[in-house]
Amino acid sequence: MNTAPKVFNPWLVAFAVVVPTFMEVLDTTIANVALRHIAGGLSAAQTDSEWVITSYLAANAIVLPITGWIASRLGRRRYFLLSISLFTLASLLCGLSTSLDMLILCRVLQGVAGGGLQPCSQGILLDTFPPEKQGAAQTLFGIAALIAPVVGPTLGGWITDQYSWRWIFYINLPVGALAWFLCASLVWDPEYLKQERAAQVKQPLRFDFPGLSLLILVIVAWELLLSKGQEWDWLGDPFGRIQSLVVLFVLGLAALVWWEGRQTRPIVSFQPLHDRNFALSSIIIFCSFAILYGSSTLLPGMLETLFGYDALHAGLVLSPSGVFTVIAVILVGRMLGLGMDARWLIGAGLLILALGSYWMACMNLEISPGQVIWPRVVLVIGLGLVFAPINVAAYLYIPQKMRGAAVGLFALLRNEGGSFGTSLGHTLTERFQQFHALRLNESLDPFNPAVTSFLTQSKAQMLQQTGDPVAAAQMSLQALYNLRTVHAQALSYLDCFLIFAVAGGVLAFFVFGMRRSVAEKGAHISAE
Repeated sequence: MNTAPKVFNPWLVAFAVVVPTFMEVLDTTIANVALRHIAGGLSAAQTDSEWVITSYLAANAIVLPITGWIASRLGRRRYFLLSISLFTLASLLCGLSTSLDMLILCRVLQGVAGGGLQPCSQGILLDTFPPEKQGAAQTLFGIAALIAPVVGPTLGGWITDQYSWRWIFYINLPVGALAWFLCASLVWDPEYLKQERAAQVKQPLRFDFPGLSLLILVIVAWELLLSKGQEWDWLGDPFGRIQSLVVLFVLGLAALVWWEGRQTRPIVSFQPLHDRNFALSSIIIFCSFAILYGSSTLLPGMLETLFGYDALHAGLVLSPSGVFTVIAVILVGRMLGLGMDARWLIGAGLLILALGSYWMACMNLEISPGQVIWPRVVLVIGLGLVFAPINVAAYLYIPQKMRGAAVGLFALLRNEGGSFGTSLGHTLTERFQQFHALRLNESLDPFNPAVTSFLTQSKAQMLQQTGDPVAAAQMSLQALYNLRTVHAQALSYLDCFLIFAVAGGVLAFFVFGMRRSVAEKGAHISAE
């Protein structure tokens, strides 16, 4: 049996476990901007290349809630090192893929391996630091979890443009090797986990196959809904695919909750949700990451379609927010260490997040890059204020024996919130664009003096260029159509940001339902 060294600097342990977490979270967004290049390089349709993202998210989501069970059987340290090894190997295979089918299969393996990294990393932090330092520990974890999705698209765009899409996977090799070496040297299982594993090893292995099957059904249906919902017209799908997925998801989730509630050793435990702090924190983290990922998807899209930015420069406009996120998270960790109630930091962060979203909703087509940077900075600062406190509040009253299940479930909801926000953003922008285009059409008639003036001036300019009156008239109408389309697109983006602002403001009221959440020395960590 492995024995841990007597003295460890907890910050070395924290750095070691955060490195693979950053690597795994980065891979949820780094490939987004490279899909077109992947499809071209592997001679596949661009719509099919979306499975590179969907397959990873689905496999990752299936593993996240069962990491507690796996870690209790294998040992958390052994499982963590195994996950790092498989993730690094899968990254190599992704880069070497010769067909889209092979890449998707390797991404599934990568998602399965990556599913164990976040929960194990956070569980190790919870066990390494005493209660009064949990805020500082979650600060480091928050930097990795928040910065990775922010820099992912920018880094992915730069690597793809400068080298090849294959290098977005190859960069994981040195990072994975470093992470494995550090964790193998510094990470050890605490005594209670060793005792728990020893007790489970003596008992016969009774794997919850029905629970795992239901979990796979629910996650696959959910990810397909989010990925293909807009493409298949949601509930208007004439082939009934979306309707079938909705039925499978609802019935599968109900069956999963019912079945796991009757098991003595469930593969997915929903018991942490009985704690009021954990349940409310789960709702907040799901919605907060939906806003983060939704805005992170929409803002680059807006800059590229309406302002002519390329992927790299759109990412560079968003990158400064990462610096302010680090500052905000560090300051929050300091305040938590001084005994500040996490609830008030969460509430303040949600209001600031709402303010940043509202600021983005006030943008127009005449903005400069600087007028995009600062609203984004405010939004991400708000999320930076939320992240570490929400992790303190969520786990403060969770018994030690339930931490594994709680961490896995919380990580699942955090990741799925990001998937939901991305899908919601795409859907709302397309629907709102249709709505605004129809509304703008109501004013574009021959009796509107502004329309008549625009067409007259435009036709005169086109006539000077072409010398053809018929072509000039057609080009002036096309110019009016393009102008209407641009304004409809702009209004659709701004409406989405406004919805995010309202959602952030509503979430702030949830903190009033939470119990006092101060990470202080000698705090009683148990369910009430």
